Amino acid sequence: MSGALIQLAQTTLRSPRAAARQIAELPLGNDVIWTSLALVAALNALVISATFVLAPPAMALPSYFQSPLVLFALLAGLMVLYVHALTWVGRALGGQGALTPLLAAVVWLQALRLCAQLGILLLTLALPPVALLASFVVTFWGLWILLNFVAELLHLPGLFHAAAVLAGAALGVLLGLGLLLSLIGLTAQGV
Repeated sequence: MSGALIQLAQTTLRSPRAAARQIAELPLGNDVIWTSLALVAALNALVISATFVLAPPAMALPSYFQSPLVLFALLAGLMVLYVHALTWVGRALGGQGALTPLLAAVVWLQALRLCAQLGILLLTLALPPVALLASFVVTFWGLWILLNFVAELLHLPGLFHAAAVLAGAALGVLLGLGLLLSLIGLTAQGV
């Protein structure tokens, strides 16, 4: 199993469209996808919390961002909002893809990002300037992979259309994030 995951990770980094097709063809049930989403969100929340402890953020964040449980809810909520926004905007721009393979792909990409974040966290402890450079590389390479995944899974003609879908989805997510943060903020403050 780990060999297949390593192979899929290599394919994702080298040929993202082929990896997207492989993920779409996997016979994953909704229970597997949603459990994976929860696991990836929980692990990402723990890594982000560890990062905040080791290297506090430059700007002041609300106190509830210090809670791994709040980060988990935020990350899981963002993934769900993002996938729905990508699907809706993609269909509005002529895409034909389904929600479930896109959700599985986003969970996979978040799992890869988690691995990258762990590497960057270790680099931050040993070589901070190299960690900063690695962070930039991961961000831009991840964006390129995401563009290819969206183009492939939504059956869009090219990366320009995928970029338009990402931009439209980002606007939708910002609106959804505002609602989600207000709900979390009210809950965290005991209202």
